[in-house]
Amino acid sequence: MSLIKARYLELPGALAAGCERMVHPAIVGRDDRLRQRRFIGIMLAAPFFAAGAAVTLVTSGMGAAVTVATIFAAFGLCWFAALLVAASGKMALAAQVALAAGGLALAGAIAAAGGLASPVALLALALPFEAWWIAGSKRAALWGGISALAAVLLQPFVGTIVPLGAVQVAVWHWLLPLAWGLTLVPRLAALGDAARAPALLPSDRLEDMIDAVVLHVARHGEVQDASAKARTILKLPPELLFGAGLFDRIHLSDRVAYLSALADLRDGALARRLDLRVRLPQDGNAPMADNYRPFQLELVRSEEQQETFTLLLRENDEIAELRDELAAANEAAASAEVAKGRFLAVVSHELRTPLNAIIGFSDMLLHEMFGGFKDPRQKEYVGLVRDSGQHLLAVVTSILDVSRIEAGAYATEPEPFRFIEAVEMCQSMMQLQANAKNIDLQAQIAPDAGEINADRRAVQQILINLVSNAIKFTPDGGDVVVGAKRIGSRLHFWVRDTGIGIAEEDFANLGKPFMQIQNDYTRRFEGTGLGLSLVKGLVALHDGTMSIESMPGEGTTVTISLPVNGPKKRATDRNGVLPMPATRTKGDAKGDRNGSLRKTA
Repeated sequence: MSLIKARYLELPGALAAGCERMVHPAIVGRDDRLRQRRFIGIMLAAPFFAAGAAVTLVTSGMGAAVTVATIFAAFGLCWFAALLVAASGKMALAAQVALAAGGLALAGAIAAAGGLASPVALLALALPFEAWWIAGSKRAALWGGISALAAVLLQPFVGTIVPLGAVQVAVWHWLLPLAWGLTLVPRLAALGDAARAPALLPSDRLEDMIDAVVLHVARHGEVQDASAKARTILKLPPELLFGAGLFDRIHLSDRVAYLSALADLRDGALARRLDLRVRLPQDGNAPMADNYRPFQLELVRSEEQQETFTLLLRENDEIAELRDELAAANEAAASAEVAKGRFLAVVSHELRTPLNAIIGFSDMLLHEMFGGFKDPRQKEYVGLVRDSGQHLLAVVTSILDVSRIEAGAYATEPEPFRFIEAVEMCQSMMQLQANAKNIDLQAQIAPDAGEINADRRAVQQILINLVSNAIKFTPDGGDVVVGAKRIGSRLHFWVRDTGIGIAEEDFANLGKPFMQIQNDYTRRFEGTGLGLSLVKGLVALHDGTMSIESMPGEGTTVTISLPVNGPKKRATDRNGVLPMPATRTKGDAKGDRNGSLRKTA
């Protein structure tokens, strides 16, 4: 029973919250919004009361058709007045018309009930009370009283205009004044609670102690007052937060938490705190996206406050600081990217040009185009100069390729070609290195490998880098196999060797530029660690995947999967940089730590 009573007393607050949303945004004054909210609420509720009166009084005398017409007229006129005020924000004319229409309706109801002897005549008290309830002034109550008096005086003449038939006073006529009286209970209770509530701490005084926007809200969230600091913290006039102004500016995904906190306060909680995002006005130079900023909201209620809560809205300093640090980091990264681009441009011009000259002239000297060498060591030294120049040129070219991929400037030109052609070209280039170490370089290409739509130069670069690594890290007399087969819409190809393998702890460094696995064997070989990084980037440009399976002492298998029909158009981030695929390391299917390892890139 107590729960039903509590819900009954909460009904006006819930209705007020709904009507508050219908008040025109141009109405910013607290008292003006209260008047319009109450007017809209009464206009929305009055037709239901009129419908009950029509069924009780009109049906017996004038029939069902007139009753239905009366009900439709009541709903149409009252709801039109409510929507007119909600749309225009102007209530003066609508209030006068509503008061006149209420007087006429009261006169008709008293006449239909049998005159002043009927309990319906008690509804004459409704007009002055409702006029006072809406306007909150004695003048409005006086005009309501005059309208009620006019209705009482006019009711004898209604019968001469409308054929009501024989009318008798009945006991059920008491239902109408009783129903109206029940609406007074929660409204008067709300007024009593507001009168007994202690005076709220003035916003200006509270502002002096904390750097926050102080808001006073009703039980269901409609803002009744906001402090002046809304102008500096939210960049908004306080009046724009009244009613549902604050709720409308809360981010959609944060509204549930906000409403839950209000519900907790209504259920007896004394305080709640939450983080939310609030939409602020756009700056002149800001982009057109919604300008949501992080804030911290504290909701507090004293034990004596039942109808009003206090909200403290302050900027979330931690989130704001992280946002500033992120902006600074992005700016620093962008500056570093520009500096790297300029550096690589200088490297490209200042290193590649003289290196080509060194290599070219070294070749000329080695072929003894201008005479022979007097000492065999001279020819040996010239050969070392040429080999060193070629190695340095390859390093510079790899650096530039990796940088172009990371910057999204590596241009690919997909074209259809037979994959076996790229394998044969790779074999012809790497056969001399394989023969020098007595390594058997084989190709196992399935007949269904067929054609692939990809950048031929990039695919050849992938194969050359993988085969070169396999030969480099395979002992003399080992095997290196290049294989390929088609699975569905993708071409899978791999390079398998019988080399030294890769330890589990070294997987984390695979594919990172300038990172080379170091052990007693690999220290004997030159390298920058750019080969696998370049392969990884080229595979990503083709929407492909790369996986590595290896076990120390038993060899390594690198598998590439590329779409046969070519890569889709790749999206870039805000800086135009192509994202590099993430890597992860996991053990074999059986979970054996010492078994074969697999790394997917």
